[in-house]
Amino acid sequence: MTTHSSRVYGVLKNGTPVTEHTLRAPSGALLRAITYGGIVTAIHVPDREGRLADVVLGFDNLAAYETRHPYFGAITGRVAGRIPNGAFEAGGRVRQLELNDGQNHLHGGWCGLDRRVWEADVVPMDSGDALRLQYTSPAGEEGYPGEVRIEVVYEFTHAHEFVIRTRATTSESTPLSLTNHSYFHLGGDGHGTVLDHRVSIFADQAFPASADMTPSLDPEPVGGRCYDFRRPTLLADALPHLHRNHGDFYFFGKDRPAVPRRAALVEHGASGRRLEVFSSDTGLQFYTSSMMDCPLPGKSGRVYELYSGLCLECHGHPGASGIPAIGDILLHPGEVQTRETRYVFSAA
Repeated sequence: MTTHSSRVYGVLKNGTPVTEHTLRAPSGALLRAITYGGIVTAIHVPDREGRLADVVLGFDNLAAYETRHPYFGAITGRVAGRIPNGAFEAGGRVRQLELNDGQNHLHGGWCGLDRRVWEADVVPMDSGDALRLQYTSPAGEEGYPGEVRIEVVYEFTHAHEFVIRTRATTSESTPLSLTNHSYFHLGGDGHGTVLDHRVSIFADQAFPASADMTPSLDPEPVGGRCYDFRRPTLLADALPHLHRNHGDFYFFGKDRPAVPRRAALVEHGASGRRLEVFSSDTGLQFYTSSMMDCPLPGKSGRVYELYSGLCLECHGHPGASGIPAIGDILLHPGEVQTRETRYVFSAA
């Protein structure tokens, strides 16, 4: 059974204390997360020889997480991804959000959910202890309408599954599409780039990106295109052909399944580690960390270079407000939005 422990992680510049929570499996594998941004600071899983390594990027101190880092491990939203011009329509009105990425609204704005302190408690699950994080986003935060009550549960099972379940309600119609923004390196944090990882993404369609990386509203078949990852592809081979070496937003269909569907698989030959992704959401943003710009050293003491990790961000299309054909992300009063994503670690 997974067990829980906690400790004081640090104090923010404004004096707010931050707690670190550890979920430990019987094998010794573990997941650590802090109440600041719900950031996953560490995931230790075994390789084919049973040796544990930390497979997510990040820092070992709170001061670094308070800087403008690239969303390492954070709960991202209210809407993950880029909303063109920061505008959307709800209730017959055009709403304007904060512009924090040129002319776009990115990952919830200047002070999104990744920079909020979440309330935390422990909830019992069949696998043992799980961590529940809760935050109430007030109406008007970063321009979003409605007060939104959000619950995110992190579960780490004896089988080394990182399960994320979200639940949210709102007082007014608002877009809501959360994700976890962990950067994975299956060889271990600080062990160079992920160019030697093989990637599979089980989607038949993707949204081409514009010059400023906003996804189109019209999905295209991936067949015959550079972003076709339906068969295992070495990232080093695919990278030169991707738009800005970045990665694309993949579409699984407008309907959300009751049981999370298989979305992606990443394999690392040297360690034998595998990461399989399942999600009930409509899309997956694959990101190669081609825009990695982080001058601070990570947990290994090294500054992260380009392609130091890869992201598999499960969420809805950021521009899908009021567009059912691509998976409407508007949440309305009286509704309960629930999502589930599973990151399943194993070793071949």
